[in-house]
Amino acid sequence: MNARLIGLGTEPMVLCHGYGGDQSVWDKVLPYLAQRYIILLFDWNFSGSINHDDQEPNNITFDAVKYSSYEAFADDLIDLLNEIDLKSTVLIGHSMSGMIGCIASIKRHDLFSNLILVGASPSYTRCMLVLKLIVHRV
Repeated sequence: MNARLIGLGTEPMVLCHGYGGDQSVWDKVLPYLAQRYIILLFDWNFSGSINHDDQEPNNITFDAVKYSSYEAFADDLIDLLNEIDLKSTVLIGHSMSGMIGCIASIKRHDLFSNLILVGASPSYTRCMLVLKLIVHRV
């Protein structure tokens, strides 16, 4: 996932790019955020920055069935935060990453202190939250 930590701060922040982008979308704001936060940057596996070439020794296979829902992406985000041992992070999610962040925060609320959603679909997020609340009541 091309994950890297940058910054001088103590509070963790995760910057999640949207579909069709990569972590370079944060380049203009990164110097300012890195003064206050320790920033986790990474690329989703649909990013052009991730190698899916079968000829490469470190081949990464994209499983279209697995990633046909946001749940799998949320699980990847949770796994990454666990691997790096980050808790109570501020997540900034652009586009579909905003929705993924919402799902991940429902599954593991201890990993997130705040969610900042940039251009995320409110209708999808609202529907998913209502569904999760209904399921948890049953």
